[in-house]
Amino acid sequence: MARQAKHSDEILVELFLDMLAAERGAGENTISAYGRDLADLTIHLRERGGSLAKASTDDLRGYLSALAARRFKNATVARRLSAARQLYRFLYAEGRRGDDPAAVLEGPKRGRTLPKVLSISEVDRLLAQAHAAVNADDPPLPERLRAARLASLLEVVYATGLRVSELVALPAAAARRDQQMLVVRGKGGKERLVPLNEAARRAMRDYLALLKQASRTAQSKWLFPSFGDSGHLTRQHFGRELKTLAASAGIAADRVSPHVLRHAFASHLLHNGADLRVVQTLLGHADISTTQIYTHVLEERLKSLVRDLHPLADE
Repeated sequence: MARQAKHSDEILVELFLDMLAAERGAGENTISAYGRDLADLTIHLRERGGSLAKASTDDLRGYLSALAARRFKNATVARRLSAARQLYRFLYAEGRRGDDPAAVLEGPKRGRTLPKVLSISEVDRLLAQAHAAVNADDPPLPERLRAARLASLLEVVYATGLRVSELVALPAAAARRDQQMLVVRGKGGKERLVPLNEAARRAMRDYLALLKQASRTAQSKWLFPSFGDSGHLTRQHFGRELKTLAASAGIAADRVSPHVLRHAFASHLLHNGADLRVVQTLLGHADISTTQIYTHVLEERLKSLVRDLHPLADE
C-alpha cells in the first residue's frame, strides 16, 4: 500500500501531461517544462511527508516560500505556480480532488522584461562573418559544410523569425528551388505560412549543394540533419555554434542566441513599419498580448516620427 502511495503523485502528473498533449496539443518542450516544474513540487512535498494528492493551500504556500529562499527569480516562481494551478484545476475537474488548493494563491508580480535585441548592424556582422567562413580559402569540406549550415540557419531564422525548435526540424522539402513560403508547424500543432527571402533561399541552396558533395543527401528527411547521430541538428548545438560565431564577429556571446535572433526579426520589422498583427501571425503567437512585448520598439519609432516630422518639433 505504501509503495502505491509513493508513486501516486507521478501517476497524477502523467495524467495531467497526457491531457496537455491530447486536448491542448502541447508540444514536447512544453510538456517537458511542466514535468520538470511539477517534479520539483512533488519532491518538496514528499520531503515534508506530504503529496500532491493531499497538499493543502498552506503546503503550496510553503513551496513558494521555499522557492523564494532558494533565490529563484520571480518569473520562475510565477511559472511554477502556474504549473501547480493548472494541475490542481485538472485534478478538481476530473474528480480526483474535491477542492482546488492552488486557486487562492497569489504569486510574485512578474516584471515585464524587454527581450534582448541585436541591432541591424550587429545582425549584418553575424551574417557577414558566417558567409566569410563559407568562402574562406580552401577549407576542408567538412568545415565548409558546417559553416554553410550555420550560415543557412542564420539566414532562415532572421528571415522568418522561427522558433529554434521549428527551425532545426524543417523538412528537406523546405529548400525546394521554387519555394517562396514555408509551412511551419508551431506550438500546439498549428500551421502557419511564413515568406522566405532570396538570401535565405540562396543560403539553403548553397548549403544543400555542399551536403550533396559530401554524399549526405537522401539519408535524412531533415533540412538540417545531424552530422553525427541520425535525426536533425539539436537546438543546443545550433546555440553553441551561434555563440562561437558571435565571438568571432566581436559580439558578446551572452547577447546572442537563436531566440535573440527571433526577437531581432520581430523588432526590426516593427521598427520599419510592420503592423503588430502581421508580426503576431509571422511569429505564431496565439495571443497578441505576447507580441506586445515589442511595443517598446513602436514607442521609440513613434517618438522619432514626431521628432522628425512634426512642424513644431524644433520649437
